[in-house]
Amino acid sequence: MSLKLLFRVLAALFGWLCLSAHAAEVFVICNSGVQIAAPEIKEVFTGDKQFAGTLKLNPVDNGPLQAAFLSAVLKLDTLRYNMIWTKKSFREGINPPPVKSGDSDVLDFVRKTPGAIGYVSSAPSGVTVIQKF
Repeated sequence: MSLKLLFRVLAALFGWLCLSAHAAEVFVICNSGVQIAAPEIKEVFTGDKQFAGTLKLNPVDNGPLQAAFLSAVLKLDTLRYNMIWTKKSFREGINPPPVKSGDSDVLDFVRKTPGAIGYVSSAPSGVTVIQKF
């Protein structure tokens, strides 16, 4: 197992353990320069959509919220998500989204990075909210 994959599995496990008994709210957000519709979110996070027009998309995962995001938004479990990215890495040479340590890191990345798209647990300012799940 690669180190990246091991980290992703551990981050997802940590996120699952941190979730409370009720379902977490997930706000999918993007940099203000990104034009993307809610139905395209799954394509972005599974590597099937890499550009919005001429802008390179930069998805980012939120470690503590990843399990809730995968379940609510992508309708995938962690194992299936990691399998998708393992295949993409070998077949197409693209890397999975980096995993950030929480909402503040994701929000900072999305605000500063052109083409960035991520997800957080509360409605932030200074970015575009694509959809709330």
